Amino acid sequence: MSELSTAITLSGGASIPRFGYGTFRIEDGDTQAAVETALETGYRLLDTAVGYGNEEGVGRAVAASGLKREEVFLTSKVWEHGYDDVRRNLDESLERLGTDYLDLYLLHWPRPNVDLYVESWQALLDARSEGLIRAAGVSNFTIEHLDRIEAETGAAAELNQVELHPYFAQPELRAYHAEHLIATESWGPLALRGGALFDEPALQAVAAAHDRTPAQVALRWNLQRGNVVIPKSVTPDRIRENWAVLDFALTDEDLAAIDALDTGVRQGGDPLVVGND
Repeated sequence: MSELSTAITLSGGASIPRFGYGTFRIEDGDTQAAVETALETGYRLLDTAVGYGNEEGVGRAVAASGLKREEVFLTSKVWEHGYDDVRRNLDESLERLGTDYLDLYLLHWPRPNVDLYVESWQALLDARSEGLIRAAGVSNFTIEHLDRIEAETGAAAELNQVELHPYFAQPELRAYHAEHLIATESWGPLALRGGALFDEPALQAVAAAHDRTPAQVALRWNLQRGNVVIPKSVTPDRIRENWAVLDFALTDEDLAAIDALDTGVRQGGDPLVVGND
């Protein structure tokens, strides 16, 4: 392990691992084996969502791992909005995951045209007060959305999970997060079209200098930029390869070269559009 810390403390006091395992687009039938491989490799942060349809597989893997519940940091996300719907979804997620609490629960998208994200956020705050979740956060929220939930409820998100990779580095949002004590978590850390990223000469040069793969360098860049990172793979060798980013460090010159790849263009969904119907 290099100088990078293995965990950060969220504003509410919960400690979240810096590097975790994402389960987006993994079928439930494939989830248990993949998550078991991740846990055997050393991952302790697991990220799922109601919308992924694989919470049961994640829960089975945790139960089969032999690890104590407190050794695994479980995150899930809720798609539906509205106070009662969020609370119902949380109860259902807990049942599918086979646990009586979540370490982190997130509003998956702001869905601004539905305009229920403030009362949905209040549902998370109440669940946190009741001990059903240890930390409350959001996903894909913009500065405008973050400002509003804090202004109207008096409580800022503890974490915002957003698209973040060398092509879309979100420096303005990360600066806002730092000012408001909101942790940044990166989904899609290898870009949604990773092949193009891996072919970038700058990334390849840094990888060659450290005897690492371009994917490992992109993940390490994300970590050294202060983010929690949750790469996803179902391939055991790739799961283990992704994990091998904790024992080397990029130089300031390496980081600057990768920063220069930022296009400012999203590859994933637009938070102002997704889920508005």
